[in-house]
Amino acid sequence: MADLTHSTPLSLTDRLEQEALAASAPSQSELMRELGVKPRPGWTSRLPQGLAAFVTNPKGMAGVIILLALVLFSVLGPVVSEYNPNRRAGKPHVMPGYEHVLGTTRMGKDVFTQLAYGGRVSLAVGFGAGLAAAAIGLAIGISAGYFGGRIDDILTFFVNVVLVLPGLPLIIVIATMVEQASPLVIGVVLALTGWGWAARTIRTQTLSLRTREFVLSAELMGEKKWRIILVEIFPNMLSFVMGGFVLGTIAAILAEAALEFIGLGDPNAVTWGTMLFWAQNNLALQSGAWWEIWPPCIAIMLTGAALVLVNFAVDEITNPQLKASRRIGRIRKFLQRRGRSADVF
Repeated sequence: MADLTHSTPLSLTDRLEQEALAASAPSQSELMRELGVKPRPGWTSRLPQGLAAFVTNPKGMAGVIILLALVLFSVLGPVVSEYNPNRRAGKPHVMPGYEHVLGTTRMGKDVFTQLAYGGRVSLAVGFGAGLAAAAIGLAIGISAGYFGGRIDDILTFFVNVVLVLPGLPLIIVIATMVEQASPLVIGVVLALTGWGWAARTIRTQTLSLRTREFVLSAELMGEKKWRIILVEIFPNMLSFVMGGFVLGTIAAILAEAALEFIGLGDPNAVTWGTMLFWAQNNLALQSGAWWEIWPPCIAIMLTGAALVLVNFAVDEITNPQLKASRRIGRIRKFLQRRGRSADVF
């Protein structure tokens, strides 16, 4: 019988082609550098894998740094400033300078002090409403998707009711009833009316996950339902929960600023929205006092941008398909630049 394992000797041309191909093959270090995969520094090797991936993500760290800067400014700003945000601190419409870093308003109040005190209230309302809405949406969405049946029908009914409930008009009605809606009232109403979309998204994802092999295996092993939800299902919801938290926080901060800006909030409270309200009433733009308008606007924009960057980072870390598709695209471009065929991808 002929030896089927015997290989035909390669010609000199074939050997030369193989040697040239092997010489042009990218090394492991070159491929890792092209993919953006950096070796983990020594101090991150002690962290959990998910936290280490977030720490080494430029978008996530940029968002965290901006958020920390805003929070520290709101916490430490009033300590550094010697002025009272509700009292006159100097002459009207003083431009930014040494004595008043961000100038003064038409009433002579220090803009830097108001921005710091306003950040405390606006960030507290935004983060509180966003966190509460994300928690409610997570609990209702997972419960409806995992248990199904009558529980799903009842919870879905409440989700649909919340989805058709307009948050801003409801706050306007409440503001007319109580004369002035405080930031706390605005935050509570936004939290109770802002969890609908998060619950709907999480319910849909839970319906898909509860039929997966790892969930069925846990059920066959006799695991308790609460443990299956917390250990098997919840880790796969991090991107959806973070998305709901980010959207809820941004919506709460913008809604609070909008309601204060149109005069439906408490004008005596110091927030970024009331700063815009008084700047409009004092005709800041018409008088050229730009320093009354831009600081709260920039603070709101930076908060939203930082939260979006954190959301992008969490989505990249928790979504393996997104990560794989981006790396495949980088590999294809890398091989095309080296003159190699990328048809295998």
